[in-house]
Amino acid sequence: MTNNDVLRRLRYTLNINNTAIIELYERANHKMSLETLDKHLKREDDDEYLECTDKELEAFLDGLIIWKRGEQTTPPSNKPKPKFTFNHNVVLRKIRIAFELRDTDMLTVFELGEMPISKSELSAFFRKDNHRNYMPCQSQLLRKFLVGLDHFLK
Repeated sequence: MTNNDVLRRLRYTLNINNTAIIELYERANHKMSLETLDKHLKREDDDEYLECTDKELEAFLDGLIIWKRGEQTTPPSNKPKPKFTFNHNVVLRKIRIAFELRDTDMLTVFELGEMPISKSELSAFFRKDNHRNYMPCQSQLLRKFLVGLDHFLK
């Protein structure tokens, strides 16, 4: 599943227009032009299609978190941010934070997306990647989660 797919599906689930997406990017202090966003939302077979980078999708998800939960009230620490790989697990985590989903909510969303998983499988997605029980989130699982999220929120 590409970053563009995630962006398109969340746009559809949230029922927001391009202007609202630009505002989400601005909340995360990321500049996104309407022309670039239009190219991100096009299908892969379109000549004007432009791939959405990890940084762009992360900024969108951060803006979504700020929109849904508000600005962070605690001042940022002086510690450097740990390096991490942006992957489907991070997308899942950021969506979970934005919508304040608990374990039971997450399991319900997966069931609605016709991909039931166990609580231990769910916790494996949120472990550090060097943990022995860490499990990478596959594209199909993220796709089913986004389908279930659409049903869960409506």
